[in-house]
Amino acid sequence: MRHLIVSLEAPLMAFGGETIDNYGVIRWFPAASMLTGLLANALGWRRIERELHQRLQDRLVFAARIDREPATRARLTDFQTAQLGGNDQGWTTRGVPEGRAGGAATYDAPHLRHRDYFTDMRVRVALRLEPEEENPTLDNLATALQEPARPLFIGRKPCLPSGSLFGDFSQGDTALAALLAVPLSADAPHLDSIRALWPDGEGEAEVTPSRSYMLTDQRNWTSGLHGGGRLVCEGAIEHSRFSTAKDE
Repeated sequence: MRHLIVSLEAPLMAFGGETIDNYGVIRWFPAASMLTGLLANALGWRRIERELHQRLQDRLVFAARIDREPATRARLTDFQTAQLGGNDQGWTTRGVPEGRAGGAATYDAPHLRHRDYFTDMRVRVALRLEPEEENPTLDNLATALQEPARPLFIGRKPCLPSGSLFGDFSQGDTALAALLAVPLSADAPHLDSIRALWPDGEGEAEVTPSRSYMLTDQRNWTSGLHGGGRLVCEGAIEHSRFSTAKDE
């Protein structure tokens, strides 16, 4: 089966998990909802096109691996404060400033938040859509990633990609097999093993998982709430199982 390879690399990267109070936690691997939003943004869809987003997420099957981890696996924490008045405007990826309704401030005290990021990280994703003939197709997604309808970001707006997110195509009977067929970059650090995540039942023949668990990384795009789980596996892939590309 053909899979699309998405290359996620940025000075700052955030794969969001469950938000606890005002603390925005992050995970090591991209969520199904994040990839859905990223691809939908590249296609030029609007957030109000909820059925399209939901269908895209439902069709998505993917595996991910960490080609370069942050130094010492450290996280950068950004402490944010915000106090918006009725006439304040903010930047959007649509290129049009967006304000708040009403003429008065929505609150008197600043809103405090903590947001974590990974730094100088590289993650590769192998994904396919089921059924494959339904629109959008993998070819539609590939075109959108090369010529996105709007600026793209990886998780949060400060997380601008270092390069093109399109990483070509790969063949594999499973998403993990397609990921294994993608060589490591020539400048990839030599780790004893590469950490990976894949759907339950999509790669156990290639890699023995170190753990399997229920991951809540989906979104109900109709209601706008996050929820819904899927069974996933994590494991470590020996470095020697990959070839090394001559060029990035």
